[in-house]
Amino acid sequence: MKKVLTLFIGLTSLSAVLSLKAPHTSWTNDTPVSEVLFTLGAEKPAHYLEPTPEMIKAGRELVTEGRTVLPSGAKSAYISKYYTCTSCHNTVREDPDLTLVDPDARLDFAIANQIPYLQASTFWGIVNRETWYNGDYEKKYGQLVEPARNSLKESVQLCATVCAQGREVNDWEMKQILAYFWSLEMKLGDLNLSEKTSSLIESEQLSASEKINLIKESYLVLSPATFGEVPQDKEAGYPYKGDRRLGKAIYQLGCQHCHRPEGESDVVFDNTSLTYNWLKKHIPANTQQSLYEIIRKGTYAEYGHQEYMPHYTLEKMSDQQVEHLRAFIENPF
Repeated sequence: MKKVLTLFIGLTSLSAVLSLKAPHTSWTNDTPVSEVLFTLGAEKPAHYLEPTPEMIKAGRELVTEGRTVLPSGAKSAYISKYYTCTSCHNTVREDPDLTLVDPDARLDFAIANQIPYLQASTFWGIVNRETWYNGDYEKKYGQLVEPARNSLKESVQLCATVCAQGREVNDWEMKQILAYFWSLEMKLGDLNLSEKTSSLIESEQLSASEKINLIKESYLVLSPATFGEVPQDKEAGYPYKGDRRLGKAIYQLGCQHCHRPEGESDVVFDNTSLTYNWLKKHIPANTQQSLYEIIRKGTYAEYGHQEYMPHYTLEKMSDQQVEHLRAFIENPF
């Protein structure tokens, strides 16, 4: 029934979008959102560029592998010895409703599409956002977020040098990375515009700026970030009942994304009683081994051990979802 409903909504959205027109332009489901906004007179962002297939390929390699082939034919140096961008970021859509922050819907979407359940926001649609490192990230990075918050380029540099414990990317690499990001931008069909909204955009009732605002209301132009707190009594935990089925999904799609053989972490979480009992034993501890401490506070890079774990904000893992994870760890079989 859900598949039928989704298909119906998709077809309704498609018919609505197909009716959108601008002077000398026909917009379809596959039209990039930026193309529509620019046609209506929106200013191009500082990170705008027109990508080529070669740039997109090199950018994809830099993001997913940490290096690429330079114009000279030589391999570039790794941006980081410890992480790639996709250690923490997906490159696909994460949310069914682009206007809402809903961790439960995000988890359901991750389960349905078998995508990692990660700490950082997806790169899908990142060029359509207007600010980065939002909300409470200032608490962690201080003044470092000031240039990054209003610049995608600076946010890439902050991610490369601090989050990934690597080096700055050079101008050529930055262009390739941005080119890849532009290949991941949202399309009109992703916005699920209603027929009423489509008609208003097509009509002469609204000014160009009003139409731009109407389109931007169909998706979030930033990813909010709220840091959570560790429960005062870890033995009691958060005041929610955990669902071990959902906890298993978080364990597999979240924890084991990095805590796997050959993964980013040197601590491997397998599916044995030994691992589950170790995790269970440390739940009430006031140490980084407690799932409450590590999820809400993460860890920091240290001299001689740059690998660390980024924490989950409330938007990326709710308190109830932490209880889901605990319920699975305490009853994994």
